[in-house]
Amino acid sequence: MRDPQHEPERRCIITGERGPKSGLIRLALGPDGQVAPDVRGRAPGRGAWIGVDRPTLEAAQKKGQLKAGLARAFKTAKLDIPEDLPARVEQALARTALDRMGLEARAGTLLTGSDRIEEAARAGKVWLLLHADDAGADGNRKLDQAWRVGRDAEGSGLAGLVICAGRAILSQALGRENVVHIAVTDRQAAGRVGQTVDRWHHFIGRQTLDGLAQVAPWVHGSAAHIDTEGPGLSE
Repeated sequence: MRDPQHEPERRCIITGERGPKSGLIRLALGPDGQVAPDVRGRAPGRGAWIGVDRPTLEAAQKKGQLKAGLARAFKTAKLDIPEDLPARVEQALARTALDRMGLEARAGTLLTGSDRIEEAARAGKVWLLLHADDAGADGNRKLDQAWRVGRDAEGSGLAGLVICAGRAILSQALGRENVVHIAVTDRQAAGRVGQTVDRWHHFIGRQTLDGLAQVAPWVHGSAAHIDTEGPGLSE
């Protein structure tokens, strides 16, 4: 486990507020002066960080605040900021979250299929439960209940998170058929998946695990600090 108190902090160039690096989004400057999202934080050279949602980023771009902040961070006025930068950030965050789920599926830390998930949940083996946004309410409630049973006292009020992706997208990302529900059966993996989903959902204004902190403390408290690298993500 990483110590949350020792995680590097970065300052958002739009709000000026500081926060853990894992919860912010890095923007990178290319050799041609173009600004691009670097949500995995691996591009070489100087970076700038943002910790706002998409509407705030769009407003900052329209008012010139984004350009001013980037000019200070990169120490240059020669910037090419794509008009669709907010959309590119959203796409990159979504891709990173889906890629992470695919990697965990291949690593064997992720389950699909209602019957398998229900059995694992009742046995207390599920650390994180996700539902496709086109999943049926009855199916969600059934698995949420199984998860609460498996978690006993610590599972009071527990519910899976509905993510911003339908079953077709999830099936493609995981390389499996008809993925409607996803259960993560390893705590470290739950932290890795939870972090990527939280950053994505925060940016687009959807419910996050942060918002479910009172019912999923073992994921919320560790998502940004437990071995978030895990099986590698390729660029």
